[in-house]
Amino acid sequence: MLGASISSITFLALPAAAYILDWRQLVPNLTMPAVAILAAIFIIPFFRQTKATSAFEYLEKRYGMPIRIYAAFSFLIMLLLRLALVLYLVAIPMAELLGCHIFTVIIVVGVITSFYTIVGGLKAVVWTDVIQTIILLGGGILIFVLIALALPGGFGQIISEGMADNKFSLGPMTWGLSDRSFFVMFLMGLVNFGTEYSSNQGLVQRYVASKTTKEARRATLICAFMSIPTWCAFYFVGTSLYVYYKIFPDTAVAALESDAVLPYFILHRIPTGLSGVIIAACLAAAMSTLSSVINSCSTVCTVDFLQRFWKRSDASALKWAKFFSLAASVIMILGACAIDYVEKESINDMSLIIGSVFGGGMLALYMSGFFTKRIGRRAITIGLLTGILFNVYMMCNSFHWLPDCLTLPIHSYWTTILVNLLIIIASLIVSLFDKNKKPLPGLTFWTKQQSDND
Repeated sequence: MLGASISSITFLALPAAAYILDWRQLVPNLTMPAVAILAAIFIIPFFRQTKATSAFEYLEKRYGMPIRIYAAFSFLIMLLLRLALVLYLVAIPMAELLGCHIFTVIIVVGVITSFYTIVGGLKAVVWTDVIQTIILLGGGILIFVLIALALPGGFGQIISEGMADNKFSLGPMTWGLSDRSFFVMFLMGLVNFGTEYSSNQGLVQRYVASKTTKEARRATLICAFMSIPTWCAFYFVGTSLYVYYKIFPDTAVAALESDAVLPYFILHRIPTGLSGVIIAACLAAAMSTLSSVINSCSTVCTVDFLQRFWKRSDASALKWAKFFSLAASVIMILGACAIDYVEKESINDMSLIIGSVFGGGMLALYMSGFFTKRIGRRAITIGLLTGILFNVYMMCNSFHWLPDCLTLPIHSYWTTILVNLLIIIASLIVSLFDKNKKPLPGLTFWTKQQSDND
């Protein structure tokens, strides 16, 4: 689970975010333990008692087939976008190291990762994740140690210079809709991780694959509390890079995109041999995430679409699952190539925008399902349609596709917060006039005991 939660986004994009700005983009990650505790108490037992293979089977039982299909499709879009981001990031240092075009690296790494994922399935994904995560953590520690040893003032100089330039800031303490303040980052973290723990197919697969509920809960909590120091460490690497190039200016660095600064440091300031170990760590980080996400795409396509509408034998379904993995891999490679042409502050900022704009109101669907009895199929459908319309507006607003008279000064980070809130509010209002009358044994927190007794 830890291996799936950290990737080349962790290894390269988090340092880039700290290097170019400050630590405010860490704030969403700080909400992870609180959400993980709630997931261990409420969400994991739900999925284990239903013995679901897909995270979206629950939604069909609770609200019907159309809601399940919408959620599965939205999740697939998010997964494919994440695949492209992660692959693009790892290609940056590999292209510099090998002296070849970035598209060549994207294709080679994409093909290799998809091959062992398709052949090995979930078991291959889990065990390669374990090994790759160890390599990634070791590479991050090595970079920090080398920077600290190179600076005249060592570790203390990183702290003092970073404090002087406000590089450890968690953002302004304001409630403005147009800025990336501490509070918007915190709320976005709650929504994003709430969505992750309730609807991410990669996590649900691990809930169900655990031998017992206790084991699934323990793994989830260990992952959450190990992830925080891991993310903090890589933000600290970014601040260390900032201090290093402040003390030892380099004209070449000034011309680089923020995501290319760490790869540049690795290849030009770290001795040959050690730089190879760190690049291997970066590659390991990407491959661990890519394999997990490709496997999740395949599962959702097979279970939520193929088997739902065109029931196949296990042997036939396995062949289709491999085909879906291959299709996801092709889309991943093409998407990573396309990202090279997109103007961006940093990949981490881009990933936060994508997660917010394309989130699809998933958290609202699951939370209203788990914790309310009155919201039924019609209420959630009307609420979801309201949220989708607002989401489309916010997407156009974020990408500046609207005329000035229709544009609102709302930062794109607010999109996922407002969409989920609007879906819940609209669904509750509709439920006042159209209350759910369908029995819900085992499908809500309030009816779980009834199911257990049955």
